[in-house]
Order: sequence, then structure tokens, then C-alpha cells
Amino acid sequence: MKIVVIDGQGGKMGAALTKQLIESFPESDVISIGTNSMATEAMLKAGAKMAATGENPVVVCTSDADFILGPMGILTAHSLL
Repeated sequence: MKIVVIDGQGGKMGAALTKQLIESFPESDVISIGTNSMATEAMLKAGAKMAATGENPVVVCTSDADFILGPMGILTAHSLL
């Protein structure tokens, strides 16, 4: 199972999700993607084995992901345009 965690800003939510997912589903591939380097660093400190930063990793890693987790902002960006 491939689980992608996306977070930005400070990465606190992404770090918490990453830590809980790794503990709960050790057999799964948990990939942490930060929209900036601070978020990526926070998720790496939480135990992420695979991590990346930026827009392109989001596009590439989510194309075949089973689950995509993150804050509500990843769904509602530009929704009012």
C-alpha cells in the first residue's frame, strides 16, 4: 500500500501523520512530501524514510497512491476561482 503525506508551512500535521502511519502500518510505503524544506525536514525527523520537497514530487508520487493525506488546503486551493 502506498500512502502519500503532503504538508506545508511548519510540517507539524504532516510529521504527526507520518509518525502514526509508520507505527500503525509498518509494511506500507509512506512517502512524505513537503511544499517547503521546513515541512520536509519536520517529517524526516518524525521518521519518514522517503521524502521530497516541491510541486513535482506531489504530481509524480500521487499518480498511483492508494491514499493521500494532508490538511484540507490540499483539496480546496483555488476552489473559489
